[in-house]
Amino acid sequence: MSTADLFAPLDLGKLKLSHRVVLAPLTRCRAFDGVPQPAMVEYYKQRATEGGLLITEATAVSPVASGYPRVPGIYTDEQVEGWKKVVDAVHSEGAIIFCQLWHAGRASHRAHQPEGGETVSSTNTPISEKWKALLPDGTEEAYSVPRALDTAEVPWIIKEFQGAAINSVRAGFDGIEVHGAHGYLVDQFLKETINDRSDMYGGSVENRLRLLMDILQGVVQVFGTERVGVRISPVSEYNDAAVPDPLNLGLSIIKAINEFQTKMGSRMCYLHVTRPRFLLITAGEEPLRQQEELKLMRAWREAYRGSFMSSGGYTRDLGTRALADGDADLIAYGRLFISNPDLVLRFRVNARLNAYDRDTFYTGDPVVGYTDYPFLGDDLGNVFLELK
Repeated sequence: MSTADLFAPLDLGKLKLSHRVVLAPLTRCRAFDGVPQPAMVEYYKQRATEGGLLITEATAVSPVASGYPRVPGIYTDEQVEGWKKVVDAVHSEGAIIFCQLWHAGRASHRAHQPEGGETVSSTNTPISEKWKALLPDGTEEAYSVPRALDTAEVPWIIKEFQGAAINSVRAGFDGIEVHGAHGYLVDQFLKETINDRSDMYGGSVENRLRLLMDILQGVVQVFGTERVGVRISPVSEYNDAAVPDPLNLGLSIIKAINEFQTKMGSRMCYLHVTRPRFLLITAGEEPLRQQEELKLMRAWREAYRGSFMSSGGYTRDLGTRALADGDADLIAYGRLFISNPDLVLRFRVNARLNAYDRDTFYTGDPVVGYTDYPFLGDDLGNVFLELK
């Protein structure tokens, strides 16, 4: 058990945090041509606090890694220069910022690929039509049929992540988070319900873990182990990523990371695990399911040797409780941080929160629904609404 709360300091290796409220990685679709824009500089600066940790939105490691319109990359000089401005603005507020490195894999569409090329994955099977790809014109369509990467191509993916890590250093980031969750490329290799390969990257859990572990090996050569985090979601159903035994998949991933840390002689910065959305169910509804999912998170938290970050629908009270119960060391907030740029202050004084507007999450507008949410005490009237 822990006595930590949201405003207790925490040392993450050589990084010193003054509180445990983290900006979760949030795709916002505001980076035109893959380049961070001035509005992104303002957006991240608004959410920066002294000693606070921010994680960027999913950032493509190569031209073929993108899965949404207007998402940033970190594979060109122009993109690096754009990110430098974001990083400098965040650092000017005394905050720490990590770049989340991402490859969408089959969770993409030909519309997002150079010259309309094919998407790639661990498999030739597309995501079911239960899920839809967001196209550049704002419409939605079924995901494209992917092509399974040849065995000889997989090392190139590792090099792309390593190259993106090198560019993250050039941009001034304090560290990186490898996106291994939510049915994107790394998760497509991890999950046996997606990965139908028979080569060294498929079949046994050890083989399915190989891509993630090789990526980690590559990026820690750039940043050092203590500046690298990794995000996983063993229990997530997003993008057809559900598995029959998430508990043991999560434990297998954590065992491999623990062994990797021992081999490297130092711990990674953190493990970031998305908790099941089932935990958002109102008290009294399906309590047994909530308890089962909480058991999963606690099993993973107890197994991991290092700092444990949790995200997924937390409120101030739920985050405080999770820290007090020892279920996490850090709590990442998404939607609440979208509509409350000063979320840390609001949590500290227990102020009511601005409502978020889902309709403006991915519009591309540089102001509306992005940088125009009021701060506590703004002259805009600061109308407080119940969350939709």
